[in-house]
Amino acid sequence: MLTDISRRAAIDFADTPAFVTDPQPDGSWSITYAELDQAADEAAAGLADRGIGEGSVVALVLPSVIDYVVLFLAAARLGAVTAGLNPRFRPAENRSALGVLRPDLVITTSALADGCDAVTCPVEIVEPGATPASVSAALRVDGAASVPALPDDPERPVCICFTSGSTGQPRGAWYANRQLARIAELDSGGAWGGGGHGLSSTQFAHVGFMTKLPWMMATGRTTHLLDRWRADAVLDLIVRHKMPAVTGVAPQIALLLQLPDITDHDFDHVKAIVVGGSASPPALVHRAREIFGAPYSIRYSSTESGGIGIGTALDADDDEALHTIGRPRPGVEAELRNLEGHPVAAGDVGELWLRSDVMMSGYWNDPGGTAETIVDGWLRTGDLALIDPAGAFRLQGRTKEMYIRGGYNVYPMEVESVLVDHPSVAEVCVISRPDDVMGEVGVACVVAVNGAPAPSLNELRAFAATRLSHHKLPERLRLCAELPRNASDKVDRRQLIADDAHF
Repeated sequence: MLTDISRRAAIDFADTPAFVTDPQPDGSWSITYAELDQAADEAAAGLADRGIGEGSVVALVLPSVIDYVVLFLAAARLGAVTAGLNPRFRPAENRSALGVLRPDLVITTSALADGCDAVTCPVEIVEPGATPASVSAALRVDGAASVPALPDDPERPVCICFTSGSTGQPRGAWYANRQLARIAELDSGGAWGGGGHGLSSTQFAHVGFMTKLPWMMATGRTTHLLDRWRADAVLDLIVRHKMPAVTGVAPQIALLLQLPDITDHDFDHVKAIVVGGSASPPALVHRAREIFGAPYSIRYSSTESGGIGIGTALDADDDEALHTIGRPRPGVEAELRNLEGHPVAAGDVGELWLRSDVMMSGYWNDPGGTAETIVDGWLRTGDLALIDPAGAFRLQGRTKEMYIRGGYNVYPMEVESVLVDHPSVAEVCVISRPDDVMGEVGVACVVAVNGAPAPSLNELRAFAATRLSHHKLPERLRLCAELPRNASDKVDRRQLIADDAHF
């Protein structure tokens, strides 16, 4: 289906820039939809010359550049599966992911090749081109005829997206034609065209790009790329192109709001702020709505859910918009279940289970992991939540993050949502530490607000005591210059726990 959409987009949006590289050291350039389609045909011929065909696995260890898109489309033309590896993966993570994939070809750059020695297949080193005419030049056959169309197969694998590894080693969630087609339908409302300008806020290897490229092409959107995400450059693009939506993950929105000139701009063109990746603190939601003059939608999803799950409505009331993740999006069912897989009582915390026709088909080459995660057609997210009286979902953390203090369960996210409201707290992550008496106790890892005095443990406990039971209050405090983050920009709890062992 990627090929069908690419072909139609090349006709309907022929001269529209599909992707634009914004300020780069060697200048900016763009590729139109017609040029993109032609480049994908030429790259497909080059991949075919290297033995790539239906069922082959091509691993892309590349930055988020136009070459990535060309090669993804090229592989799909041949019926091959594209697996994206986050360029921020460490060499050990690359080796682990490639060991799972067992690819037929790895395409990478000289700067990212470390860790790609774990495979016995060919490793092709390419350097991203500086103009549309040189996109992946080493892999393309210039002037190649269009690749013959493959028979329609809704279950043919198209892409593999690796999880962030925030609670373990990355695993590859795979998607077929049918999921990508359904995601395009849900995100575009079934309409064709009307894309305007937008930003790519995540790495291309992320599920937020891999499964949503069909939607981007179907709308004819011009997507702007940055060599690295920078708040000042992003603000310039939003204002210059009058983008209707501000998108990203919560830390990116927070960095935008910290720009000294953020209030100097007219944001009448912004109609929505759409944020995923991780929970957004209430203060961030409130401030963003105030600055941009637009509603803020929190989107909860996962690599395994296809990037579609639960979200707050743009017209949600303050309580729902600030303190929940909203309700299931169209086509998504959600339930809370206990460890035995049975529904929990109303108001109780349980594991969030999702079911939809866009969730992953499974983990690539991991039937055991797939069986643990997909049960009777339901996706076990590993996240804990409760449903409030109004019917909105409120996250409480992850099942593996919960700890037990003196026989009572403590959910770190619940504690974090209170502590982050302290005026001296910029960021906070709560982890557990073994304790001889209580079994486990909470440790608040805090980044203080720039220029504000660091809070003491007693101050934090007193602040939270009016909203949290005694057993939920942190009993240790670690002041951090910053919180470690993994390749997906989520707080790296494993690193915090490992570091805590030295305290």
